[in-house]
Amino acid sequence: MRNVLVAIILSVALPGGPARADALDDAQTAFEEMNYETALDIWRPLAEQGIARAQNGMGNLYDLGRAVPQNYDEALKWYRLAAEQGYPGAQTNLGMVYYFGDGVMKDDEEAVKWFRLAAEQGQASAQVFLGNLYSEGAGVSQDFEESIRWFLRAAEQGNSYAQVNLGIAYDGKRGIQENVVEATKWYRLAAEQGLAEAQVSLGGMYESGRGVEQDEAEAISWYRLAVDQGLADAQVRLGWMYDSGSGVEQDEVEAIRLYRLAAEQNDIVAQVRLGTKYHLGLGIPQDYEEALRLYRPVAEQGEAVAQFNMGIMYRYGWGVEQSFEEAARWYRLAADQEHVRAQDALGQLYRDGEGVPRDHDQAARWFGLAAAQGHPGAQYMFGLMHKAGVSMQQSDVDAAHWLQLAAEQDHAPAQTTLGMMFRSGEGVAQDDAEALK
Repeated sequence: MRNVLVAIILSVALPGGPARADALDDAQTAFEEMNYETALDIWRPLAEQGIARAQNGMGNLYDLGRAVPQNYDEALKWYRLAAEQGYPGAQTNLGMVYYFGDGVMKDDEEAVKWFRLAAEQGQASAQVFLGNLYSEGAGVSQDFEESIRWFLRAAEQGNSYAQVNLGIAYDGKRGIQENVVEATKWYRLAAEQGLAEAQVSLGGMYESGRGVEQDEAEAISWYRLAVDQGLADAQVRLGWMYDSGSGVEQDEVEAIRLYRLAAEQNDIVAQVRLGTKYHLGLGIPQDYEEALRLYRPVAEQGEAVAQFNMGIMYRYGWGVEQSFEEAARWYRLAADQEHVRAQDALGQLYRDGEGVPRDHDQAARWFGLAAAQGHPGAQYMFGLMHKAGVSMQQSDVDAAHWLQLAAEQDHAPAQTTLGMMFRSGEGVAQDDAEALK
């Protein structure tokens, strides 16, 4: 349960004078050094005497199952005893119990209550949780300004999680006005403390040139730091740098290694990219079965690119028995998410009656959607349908419009058809010079 998030406050005013404080410090040191039996021996008698810090320690031991069997009910009991005495670490831990729903029914309102009590005493981790709850509108009315206020209070204490949350907020992702320079500042503060999520975000700012001068080498240096901590997002991003040769010599083998590391953490982007490598035989031997193994679970989670790729595999019988019906099913799932190539592919199936009944109206619908997104093949087909008056009013002018858009993207059949229209003056002014382009 939450391991690294469990909060233990190290220094508070304690009844009983220096000797008791020293004993509690000894218990804390033992806990941090994983000498849990020693921590238990010190904390238990003091907790039974009502010492809040020791009660919180007992909660930690039961929460994590260290030196005692894991028991969330016991953890909750000890946290509550300490929290009700106003001990901020226990209030934070009790808030986390309700926030995560460990051993109790998840209750965001109860979590807010305990986080607020600790946050008002200056407990930085509680301030971060409270900021997140205001940002999410969980247990409280959503209030981005209040969220920022709590993040700032924790960030000013040097809390790296608060700093990265401020970076995210100013990056335009938390309902406040975007300020990429401010976002970069907060990402950097957290990244310099070693927080992997901030390192990858700062790398992203350097890669895109947002808030800083674009510098792919600097982006790579931050991505590497996060990769060294095993962050999947960083592995994917650094993999892409090697894949595309951006800021580093292109190295498909290294890209695949990084994608594989992220895929093993169930990163969706990595699974699709690694699947594509197997699908096309890029940098590794072509293996349709392995591509399918990677695509399928991601597609079933609703990822549009993987769904489109599944459609391809079934359409052409790559690694599976050919099935136009299954191809159409996967294409539709991706097309419904506005995946442009899936929309075009589904239009083709309706045009040809493969896996679905032949239906020119449906073909026109899907070609039209893909054409509007700029797909040249769909623009060509939509232009032809306008020219022939299939499932729409015949219009050479509209046909020329769509064919022109496709031709400008170097779609050869569109260029040929458009040239013929310029020669004959259909839908456009007759122009032999334009026809010969």
